[in-house]
Amino acid sequence: MATLSEGKLKFAFPDAWIASKYDDWSYYRNQFQKVCGGAQAVDIVAFGPDRWCWLIEIKDYREHQRTKPRDIADEMAGKIRDTLAGLSSGQHLASDAHEKAQARDAVRSIGWRVVLHLEQPKGHSKLFPRTIKLADVLQKLKQLIKAIDPHPQVVERANSGHLPWRVTTVGGATP
Repeated sequence: MATLSEGKLKFAFPDAWIASKYDDWSYYRNQFQKVCGGAQAVDIVAFGPDRWCWLIEIKDYREHQRTKPRDIADEMAGKIRDTLAGLSSGQHLASDAHEKAQARDAVRSIGWRVVLHLEQPKGHSKLFPRTIKLADVLQKLKQLIKAIDPHPQVVERANSGHLPWRVTTVGGATP
């Protein structure tokens, strides 16, 4: 079982899956990140036995509110675009054979599925308010990336049970 951690969240993928932290790839960090003035990346690239490639971005605002002025859907769309460009390039130019093979598999997959995993505080409080409406982010994301994935998903742990992987919290308690 592939298990990947991002901050205080742990993603456990089924045994038949291949998953890696794309933004930690040597190819992305050392070669592609500085392309065209700076490329962004999703957190996880994963493949199931059905040959779909999942592009997963993780945002956790349970302890610290979002401070970026850029709309989160716009940011996500840019990360998806840059990740697909990086995977396309990486299948030919990555130095690491494993990364090259994963990039090739992503490009040759039957399609891409996009998931924004967005955690916010459970309840509304002045210290940790829920300021991002998942439905609003999903609606805008659908418009921005419909040519890549017409059915992206915006989830949190409470509504991610339909996905093939499990998400748990690691470390100390969070709001």
